[in-house]
Amino acid sequence: MSGHGFHVHGPHDHELEHAASGGHGHGDGHHAAPAAEHSGGMSMTSKIAMCTAVIATFGAIFAYMGGATQANAGIYKNNAAIKKTEASNQWNYFQSKSTKQALAEFARDTATDDARRQGWQAKVTRYEQEKTDIQTEAKKLEAEASKWDAKSDEQMHQHHRWAQATTVLQVSIALAAIALLTKNKWLERAMFGVAVAGLVVGGLAAFHV
Repeated sequence: MSGHGFHVHGPHDHELEHAASGGHGHGDGHHAAPAAEHSGGMSMTSKIAMCTAVIATFGAIFAYMGGATQANAGIYKNNAAIKKTEASNQWNYFQSKSTKQALAEFARDTATDDARRQGWQAKVTRYEQEKTDIQTEAKKLEAEASKWDAKSDEQMHQHHRWAQATTVLQVSIALAAIALLTKNKWLERAMFGVAVAGLVVGGLAAFHV
């Protein structure tokens, strides 16, 4: 303040008065527009950041499911291999009984008396029954092996679906990063579109499609 009763305002005094008046009055056009642009930019940034967090969460879930189904596929395939080995052992046992049966039949046919012939016939009958039981068990093991193979194939198919969904969501996150840097609206729309596609593929995996 001077001795003649008038005030001398510095640049900061003008800004304080402008802020206190709520930004109204002359000169508003020079300050309001940049603020609005800044606010709009933050809104876009916040929206993309939130969507990216959601997409990343789904991506983590899909990645976990992809790993789990791949592990299950390996376990089921191993179970199938075990059952196939057991079935193969049963068929080898069946072949052994067939050989013994053939020798018993030969001995029966060349026997010189009825007592020995009947004894060999009893062995032939026993071998025949044992072969039937072994064959039944071998076929049962083969059926179990086929079921484990089918389960393994199903899990592997799901694994590929989960992997595809995870990859698509990763592409969506990459588009989100580029959209944030460039403030490009069509990249933002592309990000949402790719994210939806990833969620659809994840849904197909969840429903075993």
